[in-house]
Amino acid sequence: MIVNASVLFYSKTGKTKAMAEAIVQGMNQVEGVQAKAFSIDELDEAYLAQSKVVVVGTPTWHANPCWQIKKFLDESGKLGLAGKLGGAFATADYQQGGPDLAIQTILTHLMVDGMLVYSGGGSFGKPYIHLGPVALRDTFEEGRELFVTFGRRIAGKGLELFGQ
Repeated sequence: MIVNASVLFYSKTGKTKAMAEAIVQGMNQVEGVQAKAFSIDELDEAYLAQSKVVVVGTPTWHANPCWQIKKFLDESGKLGLAGKLGGAFATADYQQGGPDLAIQTILTHLMVDGMLVYSGGGSFGKPYIHLGPVALRDTFEEGRELFVTFGRRIAGKGLELFGQ
């Protein structure tokens, strides 16, 4: 059985899209998982409905998800996300800009929608990913492997939960 996974994002500059693609790369390294990335502006609702794993990514604006992701999450009840495995990631200009808060906001929305949430597996050891991965402007390219690792970890958990 193939477990489908969707990585949903909004990206203004292309950096959040690049990190979404890195997560998909990691997910697709897990045998039995098929992952695709979608801008929330070009969402494939049929694929999303089949996905058992859904990850949401945002640029961080004022220590929050961008308004486009917030609006998407506010209206997500109609998407049937309950029972799926969810995760979150963020991009930010700087570490103290609140990407952890943006991720927590997304994870809270996913829980309200009835999703199981995956934090990133900090207990797996290095690289530590507590709430979800963050890419910073000054170390953007260095962070790509962290996102691939997150993709592998959440895909593996999705396969464990839904691949029976």
